[in-house]
Amino acid sequence: MSRQSAVVVGAGPGLGWAVALRFAQAGMQTIIAARDQGKLEALIAQSDDAVAPRARFEARACDATAPEDVAALFSRFEKDGVAPAVVVFNAGAFVPAGILDISPDEFERCWRVGCLGGFLVGQAAARLMTKRSEGTIIFTGATASLRGSAGFANLAVPKFGLRALAQSMARELGPKNVHVAHVVIDGQIRSERYRALAEQRGPDALLAPEAIAEAYYQLHLQPRSAWTHELDLRPWTEKF
Repeated sequence: MSRQSAVVVGAGPGLGWAVALRFAQAGMQTIIAARDQGKLEALIAQSDDAVAPRARFEARACDATAPEDVAALFSRFEKDGVAPAVVVFNAGAFVPAGILDISPDEFERCWRVGCLGGFLVGQAAARLMTKRSEGTIIFTGATASLRGSAGFANLAVPKFGLRALAQSMARELGPKNVHVAHVVIDGQIRSERYRALAEQRGPDALLAPEAIAEAYYQLHLQPRSAWTHELDLRPWTEKF
């Protein structure tokens, strides 16, 4: 396993794949991880070799809420005595519901995916990176990381927790030369789901996943004399 490796946990067909593609384009071996390995392998199979060679990708099944799955995902690095250069946590779950309608099970599930998963992945990455005194850990946040809106408790609670985790990790790991960053995605990400909205508002009114991915890559490249901990990204039309 090359030291110049990237791991993206929560790599679906939108932002997660765009981030993985950007690191692969930079020549890094890139592991994409999610619960459904078959869907990840389909993404790789459909990718363009001219953009990033398929050989640079590897799909791994991983439930980010399961400690044994996360341990298995990172065990190969431990075995080879290396650490991934960058780890991105992009997993999340959200079911819109009013506070009177949220079931305890659904609330816990969203928290486990969005916050506990971030802890497990971040901890596993940190264990490897601190041994080598280098590495980047990036957490994907949202508007809900900063503001709990009506009907969004299922999202805001785990995102608030994930942001707190990122802050604590950054303060603890920065002196050990591990860069921890939290990215607030403030707006809708362009996708098939929001095609009608994009057509209504205009092509640049939604965040382009490729543009977000470029920001993640640049975070990884930052010299430690000027590290960014929190970066907020939004389209130019978004009110804030």
